[in-house]
Amino acid sequence: MNLVTSSFRVEGMSCQGCVASVTRALKAVSGVTDVAVSLNDKCATVRYDEAEAAPAALVAAIEDAGFDAEISE
Repeated sequence: MNLVTSSFRVEGMSCQGCVASVTRALKAVSGVTDVAVSLNDKCATVRYDEAEAAPAALVAAIEDAGFDAEISE
């Protein structure tokens, strides 16, 4: 297992419900081990196994939840 951490800018969150939606979407991606989403900073920090998940898949999960995202490393 090769764990890496990536940060993503997340636009469109306006409440803790949005934070919960983004968190749920990211945790559903195979290989994700830890998720921290900040409403104030408009970002998500994700720890994942790079053999199972890729940054593009994480961006897609956030976008599928209804938010705009981009990697911000």
